[in-house]
Amino acid sequence: MKKIVVLGAGESGVGAAVLAKKKGFDVFLSDRGKVSEKYKQVLLHHEIVFEDEKHSIEQILEADEVIKSPGIPDNVPLIQSIKAKGIPVISEIEFAARYTQAKLVCITGSNGKTTTTLLTYHLFKKAGFNVGLAGNVGKSFAMQVATENYDIYVLELSSFQLDGMVEFKADVAILTNITPDHLDRYEYKMENYVNSKFKITQNQTENDAFIYCADDEETLAGMKNHNLNMKKLPFSIKNEIEEGAYLKDETTINININNKPMSISIQNLALQGKHNIYNTMAAGIAARLFDIRKDSIRESMSDFQNAEHRMEHVANVYGIEFINDSKATNVNSAWWALESMRKPVIWIAGGVDKGNNYDALKAVVKEKVKAIICLGEDNAKIYDAFGSIVKNMENAKSATEAVALSYKYGQKGDVVLLSPACASFDLFENYEDRGMQFKHAVRSL
Repeated sequence: MKKIVVLGAGESGVGAAVLAKKKGFDVFLSDRGKVSEKYKQVLLHHEIVFEDEKHSIEQILEADEVIKSPGIPDNVPLIQSIKAKGIPVISEIEFAARYTQAKLVCITGSNGKTTTTLLTYHLFKKAGFNVGLAGNVGKSFAMQVATENYDIYVLELSSFQLDGMVEFKADVAILTNITPDHLDRYEYKMENYVNSKFKITQNQTENDAFIYCADDEETLAGMKNHNLNMKKLPFSIKNEIEEGAYLKDETTINININNKPMSISIQNLALQGKHNIYNTMAAGIAARLFDIRKDSIRESMSDFQNAEHRMEHVANVYGIEFINDSKATNVNSAWWALESMRKPVIWIAGGVDKGNNYDALKAVVKEKVKAIICLGEDNAKIYDAFGSIVKNMENAKSATEAVALSYKYGQKGDVVLLSPACASFDLFENYEDRGMQFKHAVRSL
């Protein structure tokens, strides 16, 4: 019997273990941390052998194949030992895709991928498709393949998940954009990160589709270095596009697939802001590829509700608006958030720096930001970048302290924006925890 070892007992790892067990493999799951009670119960229910708070190397090296959590870097000694022994290391997504005949609509990008994924799912769901939502959002893909029977999956894929792909193929691949992010995982080389993102197009044939941003220079440069023989469908807010989508007269999105054009007024979109026009165009192209009716698309785009922690209005307190954009874990995400602000901003930023270059933010910070609250263990880089531009800067070591300080600087008509441009792991469990603590602190004012 083939032995599968799963590393990591989070959502993806436990899902992969359940699917492997259902497919008749000998399964062993190992986690260096503590397995949460929720996942422990799932593993016990399915009679899956597991360990936590350690890795039994000898047992792991007996695997025929290893399914690795996307959070574990490739360069850690354990993974190096597994690879040195010639044992294949794959992602949960790669594994799960072997066991489904469903069509796969896959979305990646440095920014906008969660919003685009959720909007695409909403379009398919409202149109009556039997559709699942998985990957970096929702329930694990492997768990759904094990327990559900969907005709289509909309998958959000991070570069870490794509790194573990070998034979995986997207029927429709969407690349929202590429900006520097997670460079600490890619030897601080942009080309390594770009290549990782382009893995979303691997194995695609002329029967498949690649949807991409024609305004994104890194994407266009990357396309020249990859053999892309699928149907290519661009979207742009700068230039007219023959087949794909574009913004006309700054008022209307035009989508044209298979000579069936449609238009949507941007005034009617639930998602506002320049970056969301891109996200809407990408999702709209995917919907039209599946012949979703135009009136259904228009309706879905007007009643969509975005994800928590993504430009989420929290409250107005004495005329000061508080916005939770905790999911903005890189510089480009924070730029889009700041760029869309129409009021003076008290900006809460900081956390674990991933090799950030803040130069791109200087102009927008100078124009919009009146105070910066640095929420992190080490804020030196933020002070270096903005100390000469913004005279009001303070340090906070908790969400409560950050909210109190921002409230001190705020006046009626201002906005307090949590858009950190950094990962959250120094003070919080993850970006969700950071966002929840921020919202709790705002509501306690």
